Amino acid sequence: MDKQAFIALLNEDLESEYRSIVQYVQHAATIKGAEYLSVIAELKEHLGQELTHASTLAEQIDFLGGVPSVRVPEIPEATGSAQALELDLELEQEQLRRYRERVEQAGELGLSDVAEALRPLLQQTQDHVMDLQTILGR
Repeated sequence: MDKQAFIALLNEDLESEYRSIVQYVQHAATIKGAEYLSVIAELKEHLGQELTHASTLAEQIDFLGGVPSVRVPEIPEATGSAQALELDLELEQEQLRRYRERVEQAGELGLSDVAEALRPLLQQTQDHVMDLQTILGR
């Protein structure tokens, strides 16, 4: 893999974070039911972290000489609160997989500064997966 291919993958990660931001905004506003009151606060916390992830990715893309994407992928519609949380979990699991790959790839490319910048994203995404699994009773 060369640096340009790596930048393209980082841009895909950035686009995924944009999806997370929009998805969390919608889900935090539309999830209903007394059993979800604490969940809404958790989603809002995740939302703030997703914005930080997007900003970090954009900075790393620029640092490597790329142009940060502005494309937001299509966001699936949830028909209920449980499905919304399932969609959030699926997205976080995919992002976790991608961040693990990206940290490894950055190391292989000799981009240790980029790898270090991505590690907090990986850790927070892992925390999001665990939070959502707990919420969904897994």
